[in-house]
Amino acid sequence: MREVPGEADRWRETDASRRDEMSQRDDMISRGEDPYVLLARRAIVHWLERGEIMEPPPDLPAEMVQQRAGVFVTLFEKKPAGGEEFRGCLGSIWPKRESIASEIISIAIASAQYDPRCEPVCLDEMDRIEITVSVLEEPLPIESRDELDPRVFGVVVNGRGRQGVLLPDLSGVDTVEQQVEIAARKAGLEVGQIERTFRFRVQKHVG
Repeated sequence: MREVPGEADRWRETDASRRDEMSQRDDMISRGEDPYVLLARRAIVHWLERGEIMEPPPDLPAEMVQQRAGVFVTLFEKKPAGGEEFRGCLGSIWPKRESIASEIISIAIASAQYDPRCEPVCLDEMDRIEITVSVLEEPLPIESRDELDPRVFGVVVNGRGRQGVLLPDLSGVDTVEQQVEIAARKAGLEVGQIERTFRFRVQKHVG
């Protein structure tokens, strides 16, 4: 087969450029981040580059591969002029996968690509994306809303076969009443339709 003049050179230049870009992204995702955040970032980048769900790497802390927990992943894009833009948040209250690591990988991709409130995150955005991984302790039922504190506990509300959840320590959520009302609204419920309420703590990892 004849070689098209200049085609091989262009291919080599393109391939070298792609390797440089991947190397830069590898540097970007290996900048000393918390291992929970780093795993979420790597999972998103791997998906955007290859369209594949990565396997948990072998060098993770033991609790990430030996324990199970619910996980939420929240994404914000830092703007050059200041401020930030919400870019996705999805999660699971109770674990669905074999480990925290597998939970993070799956939910990070879902948050970046499938949150209906946002356009999917693009690869070029990843150096501006701030990631928060919230690992949930088991939700426990409460008897009274006096047991809630929106700075310390997240809340789960159930009623009429529906469920709403709100993470703790959110900006603008300062009272128990606000927290419960927002969680109920997310479930499509009035506050008076809540049948059961749970609270939970989270371990928050930011980077």
